[in-house]
Amino acid sequence: MTDVIENSGLTWAPAVPPSDLEEFGVAAATVGGLKVALYAVDGAYYATADLCTHGQASLADGFLDGELIECPLHQGTFNVKTGAAVGAPCSVAVRTFPVKLEGGLLHVGLPGAA
Repeated sequence: MTDVIENSGLTWAPAVPPSDLEEFGVAAATVGGLKVALYAVDGAYYATADLCTHGQASLADGFLDGELIECPLHQGTFNVKTGAAVGAPCSVAVRTFPVKLEGGLLHVGLPGAA
């Protein structure tokens, strides 16, 4: 999946089908050379950088509880909608990206060229 579509100052890169999020509500993908975690929350989709800002662990390997993702390393939490670090020991927000569903795939909006 390497096709990218430029639109509105963002480059929309295909990631995964929504079905990849059905079992745990979270999945990892690499888009434009960047590792992201994608989330399904109440019928909407969100994306953050995959790497925890505290423990350098994959957030896609964490536990999703509502709109909070728990890092599998030290159990700190982030809000997947805003990226805010909301549970210790995490204190630095994780980067967020817009997500859209198009052609049966989730696409992640990346600034500039992917």
